[in-house]
Amino acid sequence: MSASDFHKIRRLPPYVFEEVNKLKARLRNQGVDIIDFGMGNPDLPAPQHIVEKLCETAVKPRTNRYSASRGIPGLRKAMAGYYDRRFGVKLNPDTQIVSTLGSKEGFANLAQAITAPGDVVISPNPSYPIHAFGFIMAGGVIRSIEAHSPEQYLSGISRAARHSVPPPIAMVTCYPANPSAQTVELDFYKDAVELAKKHEMFLLSDMAYSEIYFEGDPPPSVLQVDGATDVCVEVNTLSKTYSMAGFRVGFVLGNERLIAALARVKSYLDYGAYTAVQVAAAAALNGPQECVAEMRLTYKKRRDVLVESFAKAGWDVPKPSASMFAWAPLPEQFKHLGSVEFAKRLMEGAEIAVAPGAGFGEYGDGFVRIALVENEQRIRQAARSLKRFLQGIAAPLAAES
Repeated sequence: MSASDFHKIRRLPPYVFEEVNKLKARLRNQGVDIIDFGMGNPDLPAPQHIVEKLCETAVKPRTNRYSASRGIPGLRKAMAGYYDRRFGVKLNPDTQIVSTLGSKEGFANLAQAITAPGDVVISPNPSYPIHAFGFIMAGGVIRSIEAHSPEQYLSGISRAARHSVPPPIAMVTCYPANPSAQTVELDFYKDAVELAKKHEMFLLSDMAYSEIYFEGDPPPSVLQVDGATDVCVEVNTLSKTYSMAGFRVGFVLGNERLIAALARVKSYLDYGAYTAVQVAAAAALNGPQECVAEMRLTYKKRRDVLVESFAKAGWDVPKPSASMFAWAPLPEQFKHLGSVEFAKRLMEGAEIAVAPGAGFGEYGDGFVRIALVENEQRIRQAARSLKRFLQGIAAPLAAES
């Protein structure tokens, strides 16, 4: 019996990134220095005061006991305080907030809590894979909506909600968007909440990149909309804001019915994050926030260097206004290849790794995602290599014409 014989495994689509990751591993084993923009894995260190709180707490004997599945009270209060300061949203830490082992796990656990076999969930395409796969693994059915802009997605939701049989139980939003870096104003959420209420759906908002923005006003929360908690929960995380991806600290906040269901299911699955990690997470939220501004500035500088240097190399990459990604159309001469084959050729020819857009859904296939997780020197090095690669491709094409 192979792994593919199991029901849940059979329901999963092929993991598109695997083909590219295998090539990356093979090249690195050969000693090739791959400049890796593929995975959105923060390379910046977690702020020192957070690490110190982790170490301080870890040596206390009580810390090594089982923790609280829904999150220690101090951490849930810290998250409530953050939402009050940042968004002007008041939440009850006892009934409207659950701490999860990262936002990805929060989404997956929420899907398990609310999805019955055959339930329809509306998800954007392209989008972060767990937005769809979490519900597929829970037995649900995904209605993918093409989402090259927030307006297109909202229009598609309205149409899908009217025509889906059975009617959808929930819709997913993600802004600032992963992978496309799109952003929205509060009016978008007002329309989305109205739509969810009209069609008796829940609205599940992913805000993992809420603190990584470069121009204009900070991204809003759906929970700022009057009456949003009637139908909405928001998923958030400390992974990107404080470079704490390995700590695995996320949150689900909002609608009490959904929070209660999530907490019940989660209590059967895990005991929560290590207590020292939860205490350190509370210190992150309650402590000095200059580190967040510094992180934001670092990503902005990287974005500016990447967009400018790649343009000079011959690849115009749109400038993202938020998130830690650039969402780039394939260069014209490679559009016929599709994103997976282009990503492989870029790695072999320029020693640059990117994430193929097809891994985020069929409508992402004309793009690649470039993560801002290499320093400015490495980005410039990548641009020089990219220029040589593109010139090497252009020469044979010119000779053929």
